[in-house]
Amino acid sequence: MKNIMTRQFSILGDCGKIYQFMSDIYERDWRNGVPAPFFEYAYSSFAYWMDISYSYKNRIWEDKGEIVAFCFYENPVTDIYFSLKPGYEELAPQMLAYADGHMPQKDGERQMILFGGQTALMNAAKELGYCQVYERFDMQFDFGDVLDYPLPEGFHFVKPEEYDVDKIGKCCWKGFDNEETEGAWNHQHEQDGYQRQVAPHATTQLDVIIADGEGEYACYAGMWWTPQNKLAYMEPLCTIPEYRGRGLAAAALSEMYRKTKKLGATHMSGGDNGFYRKIGYNNVVKWAYWKKG
Repeated sequence: MKNIMTRQFSILGDCGKIYQFMSDIYERDWRNGVPAPFFEYAYSSFAYWMDISYSYKNRIWEDKGEIVAFCFYENPVTDIYFSLKPGYEELAPQMLAYADGHMPQKDGERQMILFGGQTALMNAAKELGYCQVYERFDMQFDFGDVLDYPLPEGFHFVKPEEYDVDKIGKCCWKGFDNEETEGAWNHQHEQDGYQRQVAPHATTQLDVIIADGEGEYACYAGMWWTPQNKLAYMEPLCTIPEYRGRGLAAAALSEMYRKTKKLGATHMSGGDNGFYRKIGYNNVVKWAYWKKG
């Protein structure tokens, strides 16, 4: 017999519990919700990427003390996500009603992010007047295939024991085109790099960094190895502008494939742009964006 209780999320007390819950219910197509590193990455990068000031609004449902459902926001705070354990689909209307009434909104609007297979949640969203306005697919690389792109001449992989957090920050600053809008790297948001280093489940020793002949970091790929799910969760990936189009990102992911396959990984996450398809990724995760009206 189920005994459902619900309570607000505590960022100090619940992050580890949520990580385990998301690992326990994980499916490759995210039909039960996002993988655990998705949540931890966001909440360990809060200084720049995430606004955690609304985290008290995230809500947990428990059955006899075991987490069975979770409603939370990411970035922006008006994007609302749902993780729901199979067998507890009857909680879907409660979860959507809570999100509709209490989660952050801007100018009277918020957006529900639902994934292919979250049928109960989609039905509950419809009952509240939401409809799907957009969909897209994230791609994954299946390790039944081979990813083997060469490292271009003039570049080298940086050894894990030589990783420089400040250089990583500079690479990401340039690689995500922040120079265009916020100026040259001047240690802005350097705390994010250190926050990630000490995240509870970070596996920074599996990151892949490519440097040029002068030692400047040209490409960076982060790895959150998740053994329970045999998931190589890659986040983030960037190449600085002057070195784009030379095959560095493909070489970085090939090295990441080699590293994590040895550990037992069966698949690696990616994104939704043509680069991933070009190197052998396939559509797996369907994102559906729902809004009212």
